[in-house]
Amino acid sequence: MTKITIKETQNPTILKFEFEDFITQNQNFEFKNIDEAEASPLAQQLFYLPFVKTVYISGNFIAIERYSIVDWDDVKDAVAEQISAFVEKGGVIIKVDENKAKKQPITVYGETTPNPSALKFVVSRMLTRNAVEYKNIDQTVSSPLAQELFKFPYVKEIFIDENYISVTKYEINDWSEITLELRTFIKQFIENGGTVLDESLIQTTTKNEVTKDEAFDKLDVTSQQIINILEEYVKPAVAADGGNIAFESYNEEDKTVKVLLQGACSGCPSSTFTLKSGIENMLKSMLNDEAIKVEASNA
Repeated sequence: MTKITIKETQNPTILKFEFEDFITQNQNFEFKNIDEAEASPLAQQLFYLPFVKTVYISGNFIAIERYSIVDWDDVKDAVAEQISAFVEKGGVIIKVDENKAKKQPITVYGETTPNPSALKFVVSRMLTRNAVEYKNIDQTVSSPLAQELFKFPYVKEIFIDENYISVTKYEINDWSEITLELRTFIKQFIENGGTVLDESLIQTTTKNEVTKDEAFDKLDVTSQQIINILEEYVKPAVAADGGNIAFESYNEEDKTVKVLLQGACSGCPSSTFTLKSGIENMLKSMLNDEAIKVEASNA
């Protein structure tokens, strides 16, 4: 029999029936009655139960809102058995659009980072050439994937670069509880043709009046040297840990280098040590200037 796990929600009238695997292709469905549920034969069957008010299908679960004529304790096991039996007999949960492109199999695996609140999900293909960080869902106009990830209540921040996605979580969940869910979602989202990043929107929203090359050429020699050192020696190391360090400014008077911490580096307990004992010492040595200081503008 298909294993169904029953889970309560914050709304006592709504109960979740979870599957071991995802059952939708990066889509959410809400059906208020049997006529609306044409896309889901399973939802149509559930509406024959007199207490079913609304059926939600998303990710790896089916959620059902009940009318007050029954208590969930009296019927939840029977509903779980009915869902399981329906699937075992080959019943269709959601009708698939045959015109959609075939899946492109990928692998996704999770890597720990020095930041206990951040996990790095590595994908077996290139995602972007532009590092992008999102602090909230309102910033995700350029990333449909990030937009969907922010719908998980424990997702706090998202950083995407090259072939990985770093997710920073709130403390409400441990990684052991959510890693599989996030990894599976990211894998299926990409396999089913979901857009990770719209590069044109990234360029539109981040591009200033001058290009990066033009801006680089206008900097003083020391700033250019600092950028080159960060690019060649620092960024590959922090990228391996799911983060990024971006140059912001250099003050010639007090010899202070300002950098921006992104991804797993942002909020990492060891970031101060990395800045002072790692990057600062490297810049002092390579630029032959013991007065240089490195500070994070968002620390």
